[in-house]
Amino acid sequence: MKKVEEIENVRHSFAHLLAAAVKKFYPKAQLGIGPVIENGFYYDFGNLQITDADLPRVEKEMRAIASQNLSFKKELWPSSKATTHFKKEKQPYKLELIKDLKAQKVGMVYTGDVFLDLCRGGHVKNTKELPLEGFALTKVAGAYWRGSEKNPMLTRIYGVAFASKKELDQYIWQQAEAKKRDHKKLGQELDLFSFHEEGPGFVFWHPKGMLLRQALMSVHQELHKKAGYQEVSTPMLLSEDLWKRSGHWDHYKDNMYFTKIDDRVFAIKPMNCPGAILIYKVRPRSYRELPLKFAEAGEVHRHEPSGTLNGLLRVRAFRQDDTHIFVRPDQVEQEVSGVIRLILEFYQIIGFKDVHVELSTRPQKYMGSLAVWRKAENTLKK
Repeated sequence: MKKVEEIENVRHSFAHLLAAAVKKFYPKAQLGIGPVIENGFYYDFGNLQITDADLPRVEKEMRAIASQNLSFKKELWPSSKATTHFKKEKQPYKLELIKDLKAQKVGMVYTGDVFLDLCRGGHVKNTKELPLEGFALTKVAGAYWRGSEKNPMLTRIYGVAFASKKELDQYIWQQAEAKKRDHKKLGQELDLFSFHEEGPGFVFWHPKGMLLRQALMSVHQELHKKAGYQEVSTPMLLSEDLWKRSGHWDHYKDNMYFTKIDDRVFAIKPMNCPGAILIYKVRPRSYRELPLKFAEAGEVHRHEPSGTLNGLLRVRAFRQDDTHIFVRPDQVEQEVSGVIRLILEFYQIIGFKDVHVELSTRPQKYMGSLAVWRKAENTLKK
């Protein structure tokens, strides 16, 4: 645990050096946030025009700052004092963060006399502890402030940091090898699928790609039929009031697409669940019919932020296996076991031999009875 914490402190410290270096070359840049992420860090800036070609100069300045052997020192400031400071510095994003914290005191971190930032930590004690041969700035990208498209687009600079040059070189080699095998590149070269600005986040399937897709779906249907599932299909558009009844409206509306028909609001379905429930409730059901298994590999649409789109891995429209099994309480365990067997069988057929499984439990915002949630969780654990 200590080793993980140490490398995270290193990465967080590099984020501060990045902001300090950027401010030297671009004094009017507005500071956002600079967290640790997997393998590295980033920092978001407003009012900054910069490209990948500028990164070597910024990286060189970071090394120059680090070579001064500057101490990281944290102080707690009254929020009023921090607000006055960032007003003077014309830093609107820091002011927003202080306001949202609603705390009487906030953490301010000095990097020697070079840089002062709003931050909770942690950091190395001194810049001489930073592995200067083990870090690199990697790219410039756009990112909405606080992840919302309603907010301004900021400039995000990414970096990676490791404990040694050897680890950094290994990472760079792995990234280069991964780029050669990037499915977006291979998909187009093999004439399977493509992506176009006319439909960002939507896949254009070519004839060869459709052959592969249809072959997969054929296996999928065969397995489900053998396991006692009945296939259903529900509409792409369903009325606003249904999504309010189902609870999706309160929890998911920001990720949904809407349209109007005859002055009624309809949503393009982000999941197939409500449609399956409508089919189930068309008539009274007997307990003798249970378990009743409805399978729908239906097309769904979800509004993903443009910055998160990534080939086939993160899209705005996809086909999702939304199976709904209606069961008696005493049938839950056997049906969950059956679902797990079916998933593993399908994964093995397509070559995923070593499958990692995690248990998802009740979220803070949940719907339905606590007793039912507990029974479901206990069944999954078992």
